[in-house]
Amino acid sequence: MTIRAHGLTKRYGDKTVVDDLTFAVEPGTITGFLGPNGAGKSTTLRMLLGLDAPTAGRSTIGGRAYATHPAPLCEVGALLEAKAVHPGRSAFHHLMALAHTHGIPRARVEHVLDLTGLTDVAGKRVKGFSLGMGQRLGIAAALLGDPATIVLDEPVNGLDPEGVLWIRTLLKSLAGQGRTVLVSSHLMSEMALTADHLVVIGRGRLLADTTVADLVRASGAAYVKVVTPEAARLRDLLTGAETTAETSDTLHVRGVEAPDIGRLAATHGVPLFELTPHTASLEQAFMNLTHDAVEYQATTDKPLTGAAR
Repeated sequence: MTIRAHGLTKRYGDKTVVDDLTFAVEPGTITGFLGPNGAGKSTTLRMLLGLDAPTAGRSTIGGRAYATHPAPLCEVGALLEAKAVHPGRSAFHHLMALAHTHGIPRARVEHVLDLTGLTDVAGKRVKGFSLGMGQRLGIAAALLGDPATIVLDEPVNGLDPEGVLWIRTLLKSLAGQGRTVLVSSHLMSEMALTADHLVVIGRGRLLADTTVADLVRASGAAYVKVVTPEAARLRDLLTGAETTAETSDTLHVRGVEAPDIGRLAATHGVPLFELTPHTASLEQAFMNLTHDAVEYQATTDKPLTGAAR
């Protein structure tokens, strides 16, 4: 089922949190929903799930509003807040309570407990759970109705490396089954490994709706490092490329691939001591894209000492 946002807008008084946001999340893909703190991601997810009413615009999941689905838990599985569980309940009874609302059998509860690695602690009260165990329980609840659409907000928060690998594998498996997967996260390295598509917002507005590869490519952060004693001459030969000098004999070249630089240098007899492609990371591309949309910017060039007491 496709998730669609149509001109979603949310205002609180004179503050616009989400501003005319339009995008689609297609089945069979993992879509990363990215943005700095305060970008409006959580508010957008809440509007998609009918928890907040938009000031303007609308959203649909499978062509209809979430609240109009006759059995929403079986259509859309969501994790927005892992701690939204009565602390006195056990993991098993929390899931059984949810299951009773949709006629979901006990066998399915036991299945998702096993799937998320919680079988051994199913009888323990949630108040004793670690952050990672709470995340696993939230994911179990999201998967309880075997939904076609999955919406997860920071699902790897609190998980150990094994848990991060597990959720990555799980999401890829769900998308491989043709399900729609929307994941919000601040972990760029994980999104680079997991997501097929990205929706990036800043200050409530859409900044990018593209693939990971295209976003990284468009960022301009990738370059080729060239070391040559004839840097000035090579720079003149590289017409149409963007070149910056690191030192008198080292260039950073953008817009031309390493093999083309090598062939050009060989043709004109320019000796090369090094020719190294440097691939940009998703983190670099994200930072470049959202630089002007960061609500709270820390200063990194001031010493830690010196504050008056």
